[in-house]
Amino acid sequence: MATNRQSLKDLQERLAQRLTAAKSEAATASWLAVEASGQRYLMPLVQSGEIFPWAAVQVVPYTKPWYVGVASLRGGLHGVIDLARFVGGETGSPLAASPVDRVTSDSRLVSLHTALGFNAVFWIDRLLGLRNPAMFGALGERPAASRDYFTRSLVDHQGHSWQELDLQALTAEPEFMAIAA
Repeated sequence: MATNRQSLKDLQERLAQRLTAAKSEAATASWLAVEASGQRYLMPLVQSGEIFPWAAVQVVPYTKPWYVGVASLRGGLHGVIDLARFVGGETGSPLAASPVDRVTSDSRLVSLHTALGFNAVFWIDRLLGLRNPAMFGALGERPAASRDYFTRSLVDHQGHSWQELDLQALTAEPEFMAIAA
């Protein structure tokens, strides 16, 4: 009986330690790390919204190639934007395929925070988790002639380059509202 109480007490202590560690990790996380067409991006958590699995998208004709269509998510209609195409990553061969051909089990839709005032989601190829500033060792080279929504380039300790996106600046781009082809 005494050993059962001790085991239960040990279990409770381990759970308490894990909860404390999880809370501190979530509090220090600054970005949602995503991948789109082989490029790594950091989306600020304060500007990101909910993450959805890939949903059926209704194609909207006569729109720009980066505007995939609309999806019904939690009862609301959201415009689906191909992040890789919108930010200019059209050079890779995966983008030559139609959007439906690129959908995998890792594909996700990341919504904008409601404070930004847009019912829109970004289609990404996969989630890479949460990142905090301690996970990066250096500033990288900012791409030449990059748009204002690319705030900076960071290099992690494994040598991977990441582009930080300012989603508020991205939604302020005139092109973001001009979906007609």
